[in-house]
Amino acid sequence: MNVGSELPRQRAPWWLRHWIVIVIAVLLFGLAADALWVEPENIEVTQYEIQSAEVKSPLKIVQLSDLHTRGMGRPERKMLAILAREKPDVILIAGDTLADPFGNYQECLKVYKQLHAPLGVWFVHGNWENWHPVRHERRFYRDAGIHLLVNQNHELRPDVWVAGLDDPYSGVANLNAALRGIPKDVYTILMFHSPAYFDHAAGWVNLCLAGHTHGGQVRIPFVKPFWLPVGSGRFLEGWYEEKGSRMYVNRGMGMSNLPVRFLCRPEITFITLEP
Repeated sequence: MNVGSELPRQRAPWWLRHWIVIVIAVLLFGLAADALWVEPENIEVTQYEIQSAEVKSPLKIVQLSDLHTRGMGRPERKMLAILAREKPDVILIAGDTLADPFGNYQECLKVYKQLHAPLGVWFVHGNWENWHPVRHERRFYRDAGIHLLVNQNHELRPDVWVAGLDDPYSGVANLNAALRGIPKDVYTILMFHSPAYFDHAAGWVNLCLAGHTHGGQVRIPFVKPFWLPVGSGRFLEGWYEEKGSRMYVNRGMGMSNLPVRFLCRPEITFITLEP
């Protein structure tokens, strides 16, 4: 007997190896089912209040972003049910309508026509609106009952104005034009799609609303997002504050590139401004 020789390795019983394979397969199938079918329709409703907002009476805003819709499906019906239940004063959409380059704007129109709020529905360009523009754009949004803001602004009520930029990443954002004519000492909300622009807009308005990042779309605990689109900058999701301005980055309703979400649910955000 050689003292230095290795002892024979013991292999796990065949039945144990068999069950390990089954458990791993079931686990992988469950994760795939969640990412493909469960989580994309499991909309998270987030609610926030901004106190002492220098408004004369409360204003309930809903922020939508990145619908990436193919028409009236289950996620869209769930979204409309949430809006009907919450009854926001105004609907603000931070861009990106189509689900893919071959998307049908007429199907999207069916969704947008269902959106209603007392102070209107307002929309800004995302990168998809610039990459794949709809024909007769102004007419399209007018027919949908939506107000399009491209480097423009409008009064929601005397103490609150909304301004909207062209997408800073794929278009030409003009902050001066977007804010021109807004009275001093009113609460100003600025909408833009790509959140990296907050570094330019901070200090000029009270509240910024952006999207574009999808919150990373696929998230692994303790690991940085695998992918974020150009124009995200240092921003991912949620609240940021700089130079007296706040920004909320919405995770969006739809999906881009890959039709999956994992630990990153679609989001509808309600922000109530309180005096």
